[in-house]
Amino acid sequence: MKPAAFDYAAPDSLAAALALKAAHGDEAKFLAGGQSLIPAMNFRLVQAALLVDVNRVPGLDGVSVAADGGLRLGAMVRQRALERHPLVARHAPLLFEAMPFVAHPQIRNRGTLGGSLAHADPAAELPVIALALDAALRVQSAAGERWLPAGEFFLGLLTTALTPDEMLVEVALPPLPPRTGTAFQEFARRRGDYALLGVAVVLTLGPDDVCTAARLVYLNAGDGPLAAPEAAAMLVGHRPTPEAFVAAADHAAQHEIAPTGNVHATPDYQRHLARVLTRRALTAALERARQSATGSTA
Repeated sequence: MKPAAFDYAAPDSLAAALALKAAHGDEAKFLAGGQSLIPAMNFRLVQAALLVDVNRVPGLDGVSVAADGGLRLGAMVRQRALERHPLVARHAPLLFEAMPFVAHPQIRNRGTLGGSLAHADPAAELPVIALALDAALRVQSAAGERWLPAGEFFLGLLTTALTPDEMLVEVALPPLPPRTGTAFQEFARRRGDYALLGVAVVLTLGPDDVCTAARLVYLNAGDGPLAAPEAAAMLVGHRPTPEAFVAAADHAAQHEIAPTGNVHATPDYQRHLARVLTRRALTAALERARQSATGSTA
């Protein structure tokens, strides 16, 4: 299918792009990489009166280290750049590990960080990573800007807190605490397919090897990136053991995720995947946290 007729604009400044969005509201859609928007328009799931192409807007594709040691990422950073960038590997290893799982290289060559986050597909990896890393997202309109924590940005199926006149322009990832390990696991029928289920883990150890913080966030387990705070809390204050990982994985799979199933997997099978992948990810994150304490690398 082909999209319905639309007008097209390619402003060369952020102010001009935001002015167009303010004038047209929901009738205008920002075009970044187009890897989510264009297929949706072709299937007439989305109809836009105006496409605002922001590829000519300068200053939206930066990758830099913040003063606190975290990362600042422009919304227009291509996914392929995140996959290869040494600063991402050093300061956000969870994001670096997850990037090769995002679709196919051809899509990552065009797809952008901000486009994936704003699309908020429950089977997408990047919203899960943003939530697991406690990202802050800067959104801007012609009237001003605001910062939103990832936990408040994603509202549900393909839905975010962006208002009709706003654009996501930057993502800030805080620095990882010392002795923190991260891991990402997903299972798909074929490499590049939508995952049947996936999980991102962040695990922090104290000097006595007791877990001081943990985060578990799942993809394709509900109507958006889905955190399992109860399962994570089961790990805090205790030394990580295989038995503790099994208990946390079982709790998340049984009580905190809400898989709906699809043509390739029943909800029960997705819960089974959650148990298996969570145990694997926790084990990998624990090893990496211990390695970071000794200065070795994974």
